[in-house]
Amino acid sequence: MRILMFSWEYPPRSVGGLAQHVYDLTTALAKAGDEVHLITVGDAQSKEHENVNGVNVYRLQPYNLSAPDFLTWILQLNLRMVEYAVPLVNSLAEIDLIHAHDWLVAYAGRALKQAYRLPLIATIHATEYGRNQGLHNDLQRYISDVEWWLTYEAWRVIVCSCYMEQELTRVFQLPTDKIRIVPNGVDLDRYQRKGVEHLSREQYAAPGEKIVFFVGRLVREKGAEIILDAVPKVFQYYSNAKFVIAGKGPALDYLKNKASDMGLYDRVYFTGYIDDDTRDFLYREADVAIFPSLYEPFGMVTLEAMAAHTPVVVSDVGGLGEIVQHETNGLKCYPGNPNSLADNILRLLHEPELANRLAERAYNDLRKQYTWDEIAYQTRDVYADVHDNYESSIPKTDSGLAEVDLQENMSQGIADMGRYAVPGYLMGEQQNKELAETAKRGRYH
Repeated sequence: MRILMFSWEYPPRSVGGLAQHVYDLTTALAKAGDEVHLITVGDAQSKEHENVNGVNVYRLQPYNLSAPDFLTWILQLNLRMVEYAVPLVNSLAEIDLIHAHDWLVAYAGRALKQAYRLPLIATIHATEYGRNQGLHNDLQRYISDVEWWLTYEAWRVIVCSCYMEQELTRVFQLPTDKIRIVPNGVDLDRYQRKGVEHLSREQYAAPGEKIVFFVGRLVREKGAEIILDAVPKVFQYYSNAKFVIAGKGPALDYLKNKASDMGLYDRVYFTGYIDDDTRDFLYREADVAIFPSLYEPFGMVTLEAMAAHTPVVVSDVGGLGEIVQHETNGLKCYPGNPNSLADNILRLLHEPELANRLAERAYNDLRKQYTWDEIAYQTRDVYADVHDNYESSIPKTDSGLAEVDLQENMSQGIADMGRYAVPGYLMGEQQNKELAETAKRGRYH
């Protein structure tokens, strides 16, 4: 198939997990034989068009206009995307469908759908309602409305977990037969690489210390504050540990100040932003990876830790609760509960045999369910279903040919039955003669 895809994130531009998802999905789709044309955001240093692992990537610079707020910038970006997409679609022989990722590209996806009468598929990675545990101001309500609008316009909506399916049916009243669940995937090979020259374990922990690792955006829903509240109990029963918290976000300064006030600043290492190589290195070096999110549609970081053979502790919420089966391929703690988080961390630190068994089972689960080849296969199933339904819903002939066929069939039917078996067969011809006579005599004769 030939797919036109929109995403506001794509490497090297990465704000959350969306960039990695789109990169890996498009790569797997191209590997499976699909022709993918991805329109995304670029900058002055980006190539406008390049082929990345078989994917046609078009990086656009937004208009050189100052935007008073983020919503205005998003609208400008979508206009730019439409402006670029129209000549691109016109230059291609045929586009089979459009795939839009999240509300930030909803306007462009919907505009191209309407302009070219093509089916639209939307992937909803998270909702504004879920991120904020409700809608509390006009901005949040507006974003939620756009999310609903995108799901309404889409032929099918892809979500990453049963939790997200339930959220969309509850928040948007979306019918379940419009939703398809396709989980995220992980590149297993990436986390097996060794020997990053500029990195060493001693940069993050002293010899003999066990590393407890967290990576994610430092925002409330990711639960980094809960980690700090769990640290004192962990050190009370296992003093030889080091917490490494990687990532950036609006809560970074608050978390640093809180750690200092708690007297933990030397036991907790805030790395700030780290690149992919450093992140993958820390996954491999960590003894425990923890993700105590309060809201998590899926939790791709959990798959990444599992791919590095690192045992995980996650909060029993959202997609995390579906990936991890307690005491089978990881441990689960109660959401928002520092005491529960600490108990599960301590268990893995004190029981290395359990940690190894859970990590091995988790890796085997990844190989069966979460490879990008499998995810691409499931996504292509959605594409095929939409394409087939779309093809069956449009007329196979134009109206002129349909009229000709109808007239031919009627004439043949009349001939088969006999001319006078059809009442009024000559009526049309007789009426035409009478009308002509009337016209000659004048209207009021």
